[in-house]
Amino acid sequence: MGKLWEHVFSAMYDPLLWAAERAGMARRRQHLLARASGRVLELGAGTGINLRHYPEAVAELVLSEPAAPMVSRLKRRARRSGRECSVVPAGAEGLPFEDDIFDTVVSTLVLCTVNDPRRSIDEIARVLRPGGRFLFLEHVRADSRRLARWQDRLHRPWHAFAAGCNANRATVELLRESPLRIGEVERDHWSWMPVLVQPLAIGVAEA
Repeated sequence: MGKLWEHVFSAMYDPLLWAAERAGMARRRQHLLARASGRVLELGAGTGINLRHYPEAVAELVLSEPAAPMVSRLKRRARRSGRECSVVPAGAEGLPFEDDIFDTVVSTLVLCTVNDPRRSIDEIARVLRPGGRFLFLEHVRADSRRLARWQDRLHRPWHAFAAGCNANRATVELLRESPLRIGEVERDHWSWMPVLVQPLAIGVAEA
């Protein structure tokens, strides 16, 4: 059942996000990814929704994605985009790359789903060159205690529905405890999405 739902969810992914993208998420992606440069790794690239937002300053683009149904869709979108890039079937917890080889690592709505967020963040720090940048746009645990309690209460059904997503994950706090140097974090609101995943954190961290 898990594998079947993975296929169904991957087919639903773009339609589920359509309204939210038009309501501001596409603009947020473009603003964040404008800072990507050099050799870039995107984690959990999914269906390739970020592809059109990468600037010309990106010299090389590597897209990693662990879910086989998403990989198939990602490869198709990459071919249609005409952008030169490579797709690597890999999860964030075990990146098949040498140390210090990327100038930029990108994560948009990914760290909520990884099984081991601390290990994933350590891997990000490992593959970034010294001074390299980690660009992130994540939905996170709510600052509101009331909403955070509902994120905890509804964790199991949401996790099952959203293919392993953890709506209550305190990603910013995990980043602050990591080897990365996190700067100012912008808090925002993900419109046209379920309340559990509306709190957003957008920022840059350096290796």
